Amino acid sequence: MAKNKKLFVEGQEINVLLNNDREYISLTDMLKAKDGDFFISDWLRNRNTVEYLGIWESVYNPHFNYGEFAIIKSLAGLNNYKLSVKEWRDANSRKDGNIRDYATLEQLVVLSNMESINALLIRQGLPQNERLIHLNKTAITQMKSLMQSKTGKRLK
Repeated sequence: MAKNKKLFVEGQEINVLLNNDREYISLTDMLKAKDGDFFISDWLRNRNTVEYLGIWESVYNPHFNYGEFAIIKSLAGLNNYKLSVKEWRDANSRKDGNIRDYATLEQLVVLSNMESINALLIRQGLPQNERLIHLNKTAITQMKSLMQSKTGKRLK
């Protein structure tokens, strides 16, 4: 029979499942302490890996959170490139200004839209992980639309 115990690390509760004299630490709890959505997307990029883990969890974990897993699975394999200001500055030390000064028109339009949409989603009380999913899907759709639009090409 499996039992649960809890660890407290820097004030964060981490569940530990005891099963047949083996301890299993909850990676989800550990990641929540460090803004888990970003760590999960960086750590699990391969859709096949995520699908395998989902099958394993559904077989061996009676408390498997299918809803949360569906969110993670929907993001797996997407190109979520992140570049910090410092990384951009280090890579472009000879350029004046900031990363926005070198963005394309399409990127600036999508960025402006994302800022407005994010403000509305915050006002609606959506948690960050739900906002990120919504914003990511919207940004991809808008960018594809702008890049394929013949009207956008005429504006340049």
